[in-house]
Amino acid sequence: MGDPGLTTFDHTRRACYAGYVTQAIVNNLAPLLFIVFQTRYQVPYEMLGRLVMLNFATQLVTDLIAVKVVDRTGYRVPLALAHVFSVAGLVLLAVAPSALPSPYTGLAVAVVIYGIGGGLLEVLVSPVVDALPAPAEHRAARMSLLHSFYCWGQVAVVLGTTLVLAWIGDAAWQALPLLWALVPLAGLVLFLRVPLPATVPEEHRTGLGALLRTPFFAAALLLMLCAGAAELTMSQWSSLFAEQGLGVAKVWGDLAGPCLFAVLMGLGRIAYGLWGSRIPLLPAVIACGVLATACYLTAALARDPVLSLIGCAVCGLAVSLMWPGTFSLTAARFPLGGTAMFGVLAMFGDAGAAAGPWLAGAVAQGGLLGDGAVTQEGLLGDGSGLRAGLLVGTVFPLAIVVVGIAQSLLARRRTSTPAPAEN
Repeated sequence: MGDPGLTTFDHTRRACYAGYVTQAIVNNLAPLLFIVFQTRYQVPYEMLGRLVMLNFATQLVTDLIAVKVVDRTGYRVPLALAHVFSVAGLVLLAVAPSALPSPYTGLAVAVVIYGIGGGLLEVLVSPVVDALPAPAEHRAARMSLLHSFYCWGQVAVVLGTTLVLAWIGDAAWQALPLLWALVPLAGLVLFLRVPLPATVPEEHRTGLGALLRTPFFAAALLLMLCAGAAELTMSQWSSLFAEQGLGVAKVWGDLAGPCLFAVLMGLGRIAYGLWGSRIPLLPAVIACGVLATACYLTAALARDPVLSLIGCAVCGLAVSLMWPGTFSLTAARFPLGGTAMFGVLAMFGDAGAAAGPWLAGAVAQGGLLGDGAVTQEGLLGDGSGLRAGLLVGTVFPLAIVVVGIAQSLLARRRTSTPAPAEN
């Protein structure tokens, strides 16, 4: 079991919090360096978006493999591997662009390596916390609190990266991935020592086949797809959008865009973590979809840069419950779904997180010049391409509203339908 001082599940919960900080690092560090990659390595919009897609596509494939093995192997070895891959990927992000003939290939290799770590964390951390002892009415709130640490990790990454980069300059950007690699290194030590719950035994587990035949689960998968796209499209592009689309200095654009986005997302998740037992979850998710739709429209269409930045930032609050809320709704409906259930949900979330930012980048590039080429003049223009990309992103939170309302109506119909009379 390890150190006697680490024998309660309180330490396990804290290790899981640290795991989501690591995931925030591997998901959000590279987009903050997009302007560096663009100016030093001449990487265009679509290829930057492709890096985001590659990260989440790698996580998706990792999710697919993990759901087949984790319930059999237990949690500890995969969690240790998640942190090893995260450390290795961040180190490669610093050294591979200079070590390989093509800087972009070096970036892509690093993204794939830490994407494996991020995918394992997404599959493993939530079911570990869901399996820890707690009253049923507090499980959704506890899941929301767990996911808030992703937000605080994102805040730390944005603040730390932005301020350190302003201090050391673009030429020394490689120091940043090496510094952030210390976090998953510490997480590796934690997960080698803390106690972990057992996985759901196969004879008790709800099979994936049974889950996939259920309309509720199919709707949950669609919600996860749109939740990942709605969250990541805004968070991954808001830094570059603020600087090049709105003409805001990088430091202030990062602080008012992705940093405030993450703060509000974290506050939304903490608020539900504190008071969620009194708030119906599905209506809250629908309300988040409505607000996120308004935020995307404001960011894309407002001509006042301040209003656009407000739209970017408040979108963090709007998306706060989408991902953890869908996890909690599904876990409550299928309490014996096991790691495989969380893994399939994460796969669809990662699919949305990969496709959404890539789609926005592809539309942004096409919106700038129409022929797919990118010039320095186009990149530093009025930002119409990035606005078009965010406008297309509106479809994702809007779909959450539609699916959520349909789920709510079906639930009411089920509860209002009288049971068949017995003979």
